[in-house]
Parts: sequence; C-alpha cells; structure tokens
Amino acid sequence: MHILPDVSARLARFVPTPIDADLDALTPDEREVLLHLVRASLPIDAIFLRQSFAEAPEMRAELAKVTSPLAKDALAYFDLSAGPWDRLDQEPFVGDLPRPPGAGYYPVDMTRDEFEAWIAAHPAEADALRSLYTLVRREENGLVTIPYSTAFRSFLGPIVAELQKAAATAKDAGLARYLGAVVKALGADEYYESDLAWMDMESRVEVTIGPYETYEDRLFGYKAAFTSFVTVIDPSASGTLARLKSELPAMEQNLPIPDEHKNPNRGTDSPIRVADLVYSAGDTRAGVQTLAFNLPNDERVREAKGSKNVLLRNVMKAKFEGILKPIAARVLAPEELSRLSADAFFHHTLLHELSHGLGPGRIVVDGASTEVRLRLSELHSPFEEAKADVMGIYNILFLMDRGVLPAEGRSALFSTFLAGMFRATRFGIEEAHGKGTALQLHWLMEKGVIREDATSGLFSIDHHKVPGAIRDLLREILLVQARGDKDGARAMLSKYGVMSEPLARALGKLGDIPVDIRPIYPAAERLLGVTS
Repeated sequence: MHILPDVSARLARFVPTPIDADLDALTPDEREVLLHLVRASLPIDAIFLRQSFAEAPEMRAELAKVTSPLAKDALAYFDLSAGPWDRLDQEPFVGDLPRPPGAGYYPVDMTRDEFEAWIAAHPAEADALRSLYTLVRREENGLVTIPYSTAFRSFLGPIVAELQKAAATAKDAGLARYLGAVVKALGADEYYESDLAWMDMESRVEVTIGPYETYEDRLFGYKAAFTSFVTVIDPSASGTLARLKSELPAMEQNLPIPDEHKNPNRGTDSPIRVADLVYSAGDTRAGVQTLAFNLPNDERVREAKGSKNVLLRNVMKAKFEGILKPIAARVLAPEELSRLSADAFFHHTLLHELSHGLGPGRIVVDGASTEVRLRLSELHSPFEEAKADVMGIYNILFLMDRGVLPAEGRSALFSTFLAGMFRATRFGIEEAHGKGTALQLHWLMEKGVIREDATSGLFSIDHHKVPGAIRDLLREILLVQARGDKDGARAMLSKYGVMSEPLARALGKLGDIPVDIRPIYPAAERLLGVTS
C-alpha cells in the first residue's frame, strides 16, 4: 500500500488539543443523558466514513495491518481526514486514487452529464436522486437510489437505542421531544419535525445529530453528511446575546440589495446558544474543526422559525490562542497585531452564523420557485461562506451603529478579520471556507483595502475603507444569490477564490504553526470511563 513519505508532517499540522467541558453543575440525570448522547454519537464516524468514500472502511482495515511508524501516522491521519485524501490539498496520502468530487454519495466514475441525462430521461426519479438523504448507485439498468435509513441501518440501530435511553432519562420535555423526533427521522429520512423540535429545545444538555451540511458533496452539493455535536449550554452567556435575535428583521431590511430580493418571511425565533463542546463526530470531526454552526438548513424551518446559532466556546478559545494569534504575529503589520481581540473573533463568528439565516434563500427564477442552494449547486458552499463572512462584518457595523454592540470595537474587528483570512485560507482553496475566504481577500486587495507592504511583506487593512468596501462586496454576492446566477458565482470564484502570489508568500511564513486542532475530549472520556 503506497503511503506518502511526508504523511507524518501532514499529521503534525493538526495539534492534539484537549477540548474540555465542566460538567460539575449538571444533575445526575443530566450526566446520564449526556453519557447516552456521547454513546449515540460513536457510530456517526462510521457512517460519515462511508459517505466520504464507499470503499474507505476496507482501505482503513488494510492500512491498520501495516505496522511501520509511517503507517501508524497514516492511520491517524486517515481517521482525522475520514478517508485517504488530505483535506487541505485534496491529495491522496494513501493509495493514488484522485478524490472523487461526489465523495461516497455517487458512483466514483459518475459524471455530472450522466446524472443530469438520467434525470432528463426519468423525471419521476429526480426528487429521489437529488434528495439530501439518498445514496446514488449504478446498477445494470442505470442509476438507483438507496435511502440513508436503509444504507446505514446497521449503524442507526445502536444510535436509536442510545437516543431512546437518553429520552427516557431526560427531565427536560423539550430535549425528550427532540430525541423522540430524531428517532423517527432516522427511520423515515424526513427531518422537518425533528428540526422544529431542535429549534424549540432549551435544555442545558443539547445534542445536534443527523445529516445536515452538504460540503462533502462537491459534485452537486445535494447530499447531507451525518454529524453530531454533544454540548453543555451556558444559559447566562446565552442570555446576554438574546437581544441580537430581535435585531434580525432590521438586519434583513438593512441588506444592500433591492427590497424584492430580501427575505422578510423567515422566522425570527433564531435562538443563540453559547456552548462547551463535550464530543463531536462525523462531518464536523473530519479535518478542520467547527467553531460554531447555524442550523437547520431546511428553508421550510427557516421560514417558520429562523435558525439556531450554536457557538462552541471552548473550541473558539483553543483556536484563538493556539492558532490565530501565532498566525497574526507572522503576517500582520504591528499596528494591526496590537488590535487583535478574542471578543472580535467571537462576535464575528456569531454574526457569521447568524448571517447564514439572512438574505436570499428561496428564490424565483424564470417564474419557478427554487432555492439558492439548488441553483448554485456545487458552488453554493464556498459562495455562501463568503457571504456569511462579509455579511457578518456588515451586520456587526450595523449593530454598532444601533448601540447594540460597543462601537469602540471597530478597529479590533477589522484587524481580527484580516488575521482570520490567513487562518481560513490555510484550510485549502478547494475547501469551501478557504475558497470563500480567498474570494474576500483578493477582492479587498484589488480595491486597495488590504495591502501587503513591499518591504516587510506584512499586511494591513485600511480601516476607513472597510465599511464601504464590505457593503459593495456583500451587494455583489447577494445579487448573484438572488438571481440564482451560477455563471456569476463561477466568475467571482474563478477570479478571486484562488492562490495568489501575495497569499502564497504569507502562508509560506506559517509552516511551523498548526493549521488546526486535533481534538481530545476529556469530559467524554470521563463519562465513558476511559483512562488516558
């Protein structure tokens, strides 16, 4: 089995980091619920591994038989990457098969043309083929679909059993209702009711489990990946942010696009949770680790209730201290470095997630109702990440003007935003967040807002130009989404979402700084009785 000789160096870019959570305030019942939720999450990795690549389990088993130190590191990186491909540069580090853009959701050699031609010839099968919750396979007579509930039945059984035990133990009615709804959803491949229940849940112990994000499907962006977040909520910290959700209608109305493209019909419940992560699995555990998330993605739920924003406080702290600050010290001009702020990092992450729920979602193109996600297809994820980043800055400035957030944080916001661009582009410009960030960086450089000093090679940002430039860039992105303009999205990403010489020079200074964390979950280990 071929293993790249530099796999140990690749693994070393992800530094093992304890992500702990204080469980002392939980009741015995809450701790038992938490234990069942961690146990329910354990099979999620096995499901996502198969979604990443159908043959990954067999490849992993063969790799595990090799006893060399290189193979040991390759196995660890295989587990971190959920497959044999480096998630930063997409290169295979085990074997030589190029990473299939359709992951494990479609036949490895299936093309877009084959898929679309089959749908054109069999329109009655279109919904199933494009469903978030089916695998596509090729049989003798053509393409067929397999529902997730069938494809992953052997893993879903243990998950359901632990969720049922958690529901029976839970004293919180909202949590119990959500867990019961998830059990039904996993068997029926229909998550609308469980998403509604998740929005209403206000338990101190929370879980988000099921198929959600579509980043892994780089062929079409149709298929949802299984994930799990097990968290403990901080009610006090969450409460201090509650006012922000009341500002959502004003933020929507303030978007720099014509009113006909705004989306005033989305719900505004949009709870905000500050949480400490206890355990994660699946999509979120592969490669770069999630800081925060905004779910659900179902436009029906968003229109009824909005979306929930969960900020993973302990993960944010680990990344700010261990990664963002060292990066900034290498690439930022001294005046920018002095303004770096953990609060600015936190608030931009929060408003990034809130911004996913604003702007065009369900749109009308050529008289037909559709969604931005479906129109932009595989380009939707990087474009949406760019939108959320830019709109996050735009909305923070709006909230500062309204007195909701302190205006004296403007300079810290801009400098921390600049540092964050170099953190995110290290994820790889073929990854959604990295490509979306490169788009922002190069657009702002073209406008003279971000500058590289010719002598020092350090970067600065023109604080006076930022507000106007952010408004203009956000308007361009939102209009592409509102029109469902895939060609427009492709043009912007092709021009700006690339690796430039200035960006390459900056990233070249960061080789010994971790790209991201490799999480260790002491609280989960304590619950499971694991000893280090």
